Amino acid sequence: MKYAVIAGSGRFPVVAIEAARKQGDQAIVIAIKEEASPEIDAFADRCYWISLGDLSKLIDICKNEAITQIMMAGQVKHAKIFSSIRPDWRLVKLLAALGDKNTDSLIGAVAKVLADEGIQLVDSTLLLKPLLADLGPIAKRKPDSDELKNIEYGRKIAHALASLDLGQSVAIADRACVALEAMEGTDAMLRRAASLAQGAKLTLVKASSRRRHLLFDVPVIGLQTVDVMIETNTTALAVDAGRTLLLDRDELIARATQAKIAIIGMEALG
Repeated sequence: MKYAVIAGSGRFPVVAIEAARKQGDQAIVIAIKEEASPEIDAFADRCYWISLGDLSKLIDICKNEAITQIMMAGQVKHAKIFSSIRPDWRLVKLLAALGDKNTDSLIGAVAKVLADEGIQLVDSTLLLKPLLADLGPIAKRKPDSDELKNIEYGRKIAHALASLDLGQSVAIADRACVALEAMEGTDAMLRRAASLAQGAKLTLVKASSRRRHLLFDVPVIGLQTVDVMIETNTTALAVDAGRTLLLDRDELIARATQAKIAIIGMEALG
C-alpha cells in the first residue's frame, strides 16, 4: 500500500510515517513549507515540499505518484491558514465559493476537490489506532475530587468551543474557566492561564470536534504537552477516548506518572 501524508508541524507526521513503514507500506510525504520540520525528509520514501496555497501542486503530486488515499498529520496553525496563504488559481476559486471562512469549511472544501480528482482524504489516525486514548484513567494517578469537578465543568465548555471550530482546549481552576484556546494553541493557552491563575492548580480539558470523523484537526497530546503542564502547575488532563492521539505513548504516560499528573479518557459528548 502507498500512503501520502500531508505533514504539518510536530511529531504526528513522523509517527504516522514510521507506522506506515513498520507495516511495509510506502510513505510519500507532502510537507507544508510553513509548518513541517526539515528533518521530515529523512523519514519519507519520497518528500515533496509545497506551500499552504498550492492545491494544484498537491493534486499533481498525487496523480504523478498514483496516490488515491491521503491523510493529514501534524498541526497547521489556524492563524497561518488564513494569513499566510498565497493561493493558486484552484484555491482562489475554492475560497471565493466558501460561505464561512473557517478551518472546517476550508478543509472540507479541499476534501471535496480532492475527491473529485479521485483522491480520498482518509482518517488521520488510520495507522495509529494503538495510540488513541483509552476510556478511563491513563496515567497512574487518578483525578481527585476537585479535578473531577473541574473536568465535568470544563468538558461542556471545551465541547462547545470545539463545536464552533475555534479551539479544542480549556484551562479550569476551582470550577472556573481561566482560559480558552483560540489560534495560539494549547501550550500558549496554558501559559496564559498560569499567568492569570497565579499559582493555582489548573486542569486541562481537551475536546474533539462535533465532527464524527477524524479526517483532520485530531486532538493530539505529546511529550511537550506534559512538559508545559508541569511548567504551568496543570495537574490533570481529560481527553476524549478513542478520538485523541497520545504520541510517544509509553514515555508520555511515564513522564506524567513521575510528575503525578492525572490523565483520563472520557466518553466523547454527542
